Amino acid sequence: MGKVNVIAIDGPAGSGKSTVAKRLAKRLGFLYIDTGAMYRALTLKAINEGVDFMDEKALIELSRKTDIELKDEGGSLRVYLDKKEVSEPIRTMQVTGKVKYVASIGGVRENMVKLQRSLGACSSGAVLEGRDIGTVVFPDALHKFYLDASFKTRAKRRFDELKEKGFSITLEEVEKDVRDRDASDKKRSIGPLKKAEDARVIDTTDMTVDEVVEYILKKINEKK
Repeated sequence: MGKVNVIAIDGPAGSGKSTVAKRLAKRLGFLYIDTGAMYRALTLKAINEGVDFMDEKALIELSRKTDIELKDEGGSLRVYLDKKEVSEPIRTMQVTGKVKYVASIGGVRENMVKLQRSLGACSSGAVLEGRDIGTVVFPDALHKFYLDASFKTRAKRRFDELKEKGFSITLEEVEKDVRDRDASDKKRSIGPLKKAEDARVIDTTDMTVDEVVEYILKKINEKK
């Protein structure tokens, strides 16, 4: 099977994946598919409907009857859950603390991966970021990158992001959340955080977003 025109970006929380993927997609005129936002949207719905996060069957069924859309509006990605915009609510700490339960369920991931593959295959080019894009979702992606950074840097980035959005949170709380996310992402049996063998690793600790984007563009052009 040939390669698909997809740029897969994987890495742990706070490594800069989302911001880099958004800017990269904009520079290339590609579709940006925020996989994490899709899981967060489903998590938000489960919270709102009072679904037991230990009830896998209920969560799988919920994923089957949930409509999630990603739209580029004025250069900004907006997330719609059952036709209602939820771009900000899905970023709360409450959702962050629960999304790991949803993302670890095989049946849920199967439904999400089908949608992600369909979106990517139907586009002229797409950028996806997550934990298992290059290993599970698009193992045949034309370009694969794995972003990482020091733990302190990743936690500080996440803290600054939440503070900028007006959330009342301490750095210590964010560090605990990132540490828990790291452990959960690497140990889960379904779609764990893992570097694809053919992915290029980028340490973003001392790099700006623009520097990472330029580096990726350079590597993509070298491959042409």
